[in-house]
Amino acid sequence: MAENLLAMLLWLGELTLASWVLSYGAEHLSKKYGAKFVGRTLLSVATTLPEIAIVVYAAAAGSYGTAIGAGLGSNLLMMTLGLSVMLLVATTKLSKAPLKGLDVSTFKLDKIFLIATAGISALLFLDGYDFIDGIVFSGLFGAYLVMALAEMRQEKKKEKVANGHTVDGHRLVEVEEKPSNRQMVKAGLAFAAGTAGIFFGAGPFIESLQGFSLEVGVSVIVLAVIISPIAGEMPEKISMILLARKGAAGASIAVANVLGSKILNNTLLLAVAVFGAIYHGGFGAIIERTDILEYQIILVTAVTMAAVGMMFKKTIGLKIGIILAAMYAVSLVIQFLLPQDLTLH
Repeated sequence: MAENLLAMLLWLGELTLASWVLSYGAEHLSKKYGAKFVGRTLLSVATTLPEIAIVVYAAAAGSYGTAIGAGLGSNLLMMTLGLSVMLLVATTKLSKAPLKGLDVSTFKLDKIFLIATAGISALLFLDGYDFIDGIVFSGLFGAYLVMALAEMRQEKKKEKVANGHTVDGHRLVEVEEKPSNRQMVKAGLAFAAGTAGIFFGAGPFIESLQGFSLEVGVSVIVLAVIISPIAGEMPEKISMILLARKGAAGASIAVANVLGSKILNNTLLLAVAVFGAIYHGGFGAIIERTDILEYQIILVTAVTMAAVGMMFKKTIGLKIGIILAAMYAVSLVIQFLLPQDLTLH
């Protein structure tokens, strides 16, 4: 047990470090390519790379439960505890410019898309995930990118009218500063190094996770839902806290990042899991419906919809953050009350 636990912690540390480097590179690249759009797309993809790496390795190795569980755990963590921490930072003295509440009225597209993709992914799982579902998930991801691009162009027009000084009604003087070529090269190298580190560590981490799960008598799927996001969501947590400390504008980008990355989990990440399964088991491979995965999907879908529902107010504040943190605590208890299947990986 000690050997697998030590290996898991070591690879978790490697993934965490690689995620931090990746986050640094992604954040600095975003200065050149825009704020809200990059929060939804480039930064969301960057901060989802750890989950993608874990899902690719797990699915290609035939560990379908681990692959789906890692994505579910990411949504569960960030839509509750992640948003809670962000609200705590943004609305208290931990921020350089504390807010009374965070305006989330400009994220209507993201909220609707997140609810829709959560519902669709749950419904499609009724007969398991197959090649057709992988195509559907890829199409949903493409549609989100197109919508985000269209909205970015509309915002650019508004910025031009306002002489380029605002985004979502907030002044972004520091964001508008154009980085030098040297800074961009440095950011690009950091992004590449972080990406390499994540893909290097994902495989050994999953192997040690599976070994540890058998030794402690807890389903690997449950551990994937709880432990994998600790490493997988590290870049998102880091960037979210740093952005939230900058005030209204930074917190707005952080929200875009969280919502965008969770939409990616419901689309791109599931597509990757399906195609990884096909790589392992052939074109006709199916990620079959099982009791434990069904329970996990129901739980995560319900929590996601409840969390997004709270965001349909114009502003959210510390009170919502406390509720979200409580939801995460309750969900952890439920994880260990659900049936365990030690043979399913």
